[in-house]
Amino acid sequence: MSHAALLKVEGLKVSYGHIDAVKGINFELHEGEITTLVGANGAGKSTTLLALSGLLKKNAGRVQFDGQDISAQPPHKIVAAGLVQVAEGRATLTTLTVHENLELGAYTRRDGKAERARDLERIYALFPRLKERQNGLAGNLSGGEQQMLAIGRALMAKPRVLLLDEPSMGLAPIIVQDIFRTLRAINREGLTIFLVEQNVRQALKVADRAYVIETGRIVLSGPGAELLGNPKVQDAYLGG
Repeated sequence: MSHAALLKVEGLKVSYGHIDAVKGINFELHEGEITTLVGANGAGKSTTLLALSGLLKKNAGRVQFDGQDISAQPPHKIVAAGLVQVAEGRATLTTLTVHENLELGAYTRRDGKAERARDLERIYALFPRLKERQNGLAGNLSGGEQQMLAIGRALMAKPRVLLLDEPSMGLAPIIVQDIFRTLRAINREGLTIFLVEQNVRQALKVADRAYVIETGRIVLSGPGAELLGNPKVQDAYLGG
């Protein structure tokens, strides 16, 4: 289970003006694992992800990906290196079809058409609803289907690490379970996943490794199952 650290974050600090949102955190993502960062709204979870993706300026700290320092890289270079984020709120291009959205996910790739067509089929196998609606406009999809599309589009970029920001937000519980099931399936194929989630129970259930963040500091870490059984976590996040 303990693979090498594929991504290593040391001393990450991010602030918005005078407000310190993330206060010098350290964490690791190990290859082939699902790692989750959980905490209340406003704890610094999304800020951490945006800083990893290069979309927010870091005040301090270092991000190493597969032995390379990517702390100062621009977002498009980070994506090309294999660190691909599914944004919060899904951000699908509503005036394009489902198929066009998926094809756009592959824009950083330099491999051939056949490779991309194979990956597209794989995504349609993972998400049959998307296949049924491939020629329809993305704007007509339900929230759950849009989330599937956002994940599918990120997968088309051939990520080595998939960064997910609140995939369960605003979705019905049955859809949430569906999405988490799919994440587990993708992970079993070898994809490393970093999941930022307010739905602490679901996230800890699937996570190999978990970190709890409170007001910009990591206060607990350990295997997902262990934190799920931790009385402190239960009191604070799982209603006792």
